[in-house]
Amino acid sequence: MFKKEFKNEVVEIRGQKIGLGESKLIKIAIDRLPTGTLIEIPVYVFNGKQAGPTILLQGGLHGDEVNSIELIRRMLIDKSYKIYKGCVIVVPLLNIFGFLNLSRDMHGKDVNRSFPGSKTGSLASRMAFYLMQELIKNVDFGIDFHTGGAQRSNYPQIRYTPQDHTAKQLAEIFNAPVMFGSKLIPKSFRNECFKNAIPIIVYEGGESLRLDENATQHGIYGTLRILRYFNMISKTVKIPKEDPTIVITNSRWIRAKVAGLFSVKIENGSQVKKGEVLGYIMDTYGETKFAVKSPKNGYIIAVNNFPIINMGDALFHLGN
Repeated sequence: MFKKEFKNEVVEIRGQKIGLGESKLIKIAIDRLPTGTLIEIPVYVFNGKQAGPTILLQGGLHGDEVNSIELIRRMLIDKSYKIYKGCVIVVPLLNIFGFLNLSRDMHGKDVNRSFPGSKTGSLASRMAFYLMQELIKNVDFGIDFHTGGAQRSNYPQIRYTPQDHTAKQLAEIFNAPVMFGSKLIPKSFRNECFKNAIPIIVYEGGESLRLDENATQHGIYGTLRILRYFNMISKTVKIPKEDPTIVITNSRWIRAKVAGLFSVKIENGSQVKKGEVLGYIMDTYGETKFAVKSPKNGYIIAVNNFPIINMGDALFHLGN
């Protein structure tokens, strides 16, 4: 499937070198709290002895997306990164400030809208700059782990850049329950990597500030499938067989036509038919009950779990 011959090299991050067959935890100092407390980003490097691709696995680009952090943490403690071929660079938590503040942003700015960044700019801009300069220069491709935001829960899914054929191939190997091409967003991490010919796939599962076991498991298994495909890990690592991924070619948000209390009546990930009732919007006095129906056949790939909604709010992400 892949024509390129991958060959991992000695990795150098902030002056520290990790040779073939070596593993190391590097703590990158990025800033200090007003109290003077040093804030560091942990970066794990697992460099195999044999030639193979160098892969970035990154969580917590948005600080409140804790399930992306848990997913990588789980793999670390389960020793899933016993790498024989190639190299894996792991960043469990990139946005430390957002994590501490239970926020998507870093000091009020979205890191994922700050690329390529600047070494003299805001903290978010500096984070983006050093990510590209110190880590991305070493990798062949990567997986960026995310969750839904604003109490929207994403059904486990892989997104890739439609123009990037390698990214689509990686998405197919990952085999999440759902996959689809997603447009590049200006100043995003994936957009900047695309400019530098580095394929990135984005795994989305669960919602911000919540742990989701189903999303965690699908993310772990998909990652292991990619590592197994390139013979980077032992063949004895158990990876459950899954149904073939559902390929989405079109999607749209179903939005609220009235305001009120929102009640979901279907499970995230469900296959639905045109006209099927997905939930209800009720007024606070019990006088009205508005049915939210599916406008077409398809699959629910995200659900808004917030019960108080206004007219125009996104309720369900429908793909087909």
